[in-house]
Amino acid sequence: MPTPLLEMRSITKRFGALEVLQGVDLELFAGDVLALLGDNGAGKSTLMKILAGAIPPDEGEIRFQGRTVSYHNPGEARALGIEMVYQDLALCDSLDAAHNLFLGREPTRKVMGARFVDRSRMYIEAGRALDDLHISVRSLTTPIRFLSGGQRQSIAIGRAVTFQPKLLVLDEPTAALAVREVEKVLALIRTLRSQGVSIVFITHRLQDVFRACDRIAILYEGTLRARRRVEETSLEEVVAFMMGTA
Repeated sequence: MPTPLLEMRSITKRFGALEVLQGVDLELFAGDVLALLGDNGAGKSTLMKILAGAIPPDEGEIRFQGRTVSYHNPGEARALGIEMVYQDLALCDSLDAAHNLFLGREPTRKVMGARFVDRSRMYIEAGRALDDLHISVRSLTTPIRFLSGGQRQSIAIGRAVTFQPKLLVLDEPTAALAVREVEKVLALIRTLRSQGVSIVFITHRLQDVFRACDRIAILYEGTLRARRRVEETSLEEVVAFMMGTA
């Protein structure tokens, strides 16, 4: 049995008197796409925010690449190779795709001792990054607000990938997308997996799970209810675990 890329052990999180996570264990193997499922309030996003360094656990241990790790913010998680794309995408609508990809870390050049954004290099690198992921947008200079939901989602994922993560968390990446755009996002997930990125995929679109994922972990009221390989379960069983009837 290979050593998991990620091990979360006995993760507990309380908000006041509410215990959102009750000693949750989670594993992710290198090169896998893991669907993290559960009804609203099951604890999925809280568990992944802990993994991404956005909030601290109250108890528990995280092991990454075979060693125990401790970090206190998303920047420290990113330095380890853990990245998360949140449901709200965190894009700047008034900026174009290239600026969103490199927001806060734009390539620069020195002119007479002063540093300026190297726009030509930024657009070249943005185009190359999107091409590598087979992402197509109307124009690199089009403000994000004019792009479709699927293109915005792809840009957000592309931005995360430019940090070269080993593990990428996607929180509801296909929510509220048209069928054609869902297909593009699922194709992007497959591309990332083929490039060696391990993925945790939070979704309520269960049909997507059986098309894009290798394993399933199901939370119910803050506890891990079930773990399955996709080929070893069914939609009916997954729904039963999510509802707490199995």
